[in-house]
Amino acid sequence: MIKVDLITGFLGSGKTTFIKKYVRFLNDQGIKICILENDYGAVNVDVALLEDIRSDMCGVEMIVGGDGRDAHQRRLKTKLITLAMSGYQRVIIEPSGIFDMDEFFDTLYESPLDNWYEIGSVIAIASADLEDNLSEDADYVLASEIADAGIVVLSKTEDVSDEQITKVKEHIRTALLGIGVKRQDIFRSAEAFDNFFINKKADGLSDDDFRRIASAGYVHGDYEKKQLSMTGSGALGNDGGSFSNLYLFGVTLTKDELISSIDKAINDPKCGHIIRIKGFAKDGAEGYIEVNATREKLSINHISNAQEVIIVIGENLSSDKINNYFPTADFENLLK
Repeated sequence: MIKVDLITGFLGSGKTTFIKKYVRFLNDQGIKICILENDYGAVNVDVALLEDIRSDMCGVEMIVGGDGRDAHQRRLKTKLITLAMSGYQRVIIEPSGIFDMDEFFDTLYESPLDNWYEIGSVIAIASADLEDNLSEDADYVLASEIADAGIVVLSKTEDVSDEQITKVKEHIRTALLGIGVKRQDIFRSAEAFDNFFINKKADGLSDDDFRRIASAGYVHGDYEKKQLSMTGSGALGNDGGSFSNLYLFGVTLTKDELISSIDKAINDPKCGHIIRIKGFAKDGAEGYIEVNATREKLSINHISNAQEVIIVIGENLSSDKINNYFPTADFENLLK
């Protein structure tokens, strides 16, 4: 049967970066992989970030959500049926940072998928520079996407102290207990909980670590369910609900201006609680830059080609305030 891994993690945790390394390990073992990207908007930046590992041994596909669980679950099922006929030996699903875990399990247990697929590992990625002051909803998302995991991989550990890593683990423990998770496999002792995590620097994961990750499995972590939604809007869209995406097309800023605007917007409470800003922007005649920013860190990479869009992800976002920091091109001219 085809194994399916689910890579979960809160917004900006580093899922895509981990997947690149994980896929290279699996490909080296001769395993043909397909990465299935799920997002709540029509533009999926993470798909573009995975283009460099697309090959005969690694496919990259996308499904789009945003119009209700039932419709999204049908698209997921249809895509998995297609992939089952394509010769892949393992499928890796990377969902949006806001994801209902039950949807994953329910879909794979349906016929005919249950004849072709089996769940491999649920792998949670958690950032070692996790914010202390997450909202109640954000803590729920963090915990619900770890509750079923067989293992948690801490990302960005090279940027923090051992004390910070201990602090993040305790934050996760508190968040899990806060939604009623009662997993004896991780809560039976301090050692068991510590072994729930892998915390190594980005380039420090060994083949043995990846073997452990690939065979980590999963647990149905029973917990109190809470209904959350992820809304999306265009560059001039209305304010969303608790969690939302704001898409900014044709941003007319230089590289230095963009960096400055990202810093100002993330730290301006009038914009709402911005969790992550990611996307691609034109960089003069040199091509494009890829930006990926959280409150703690901004990374910039030069690339030759991309779809020009900046996506702001967060809670209670104010589109009017954010648009003031990211002026966009005249849409009438863009559409000509």
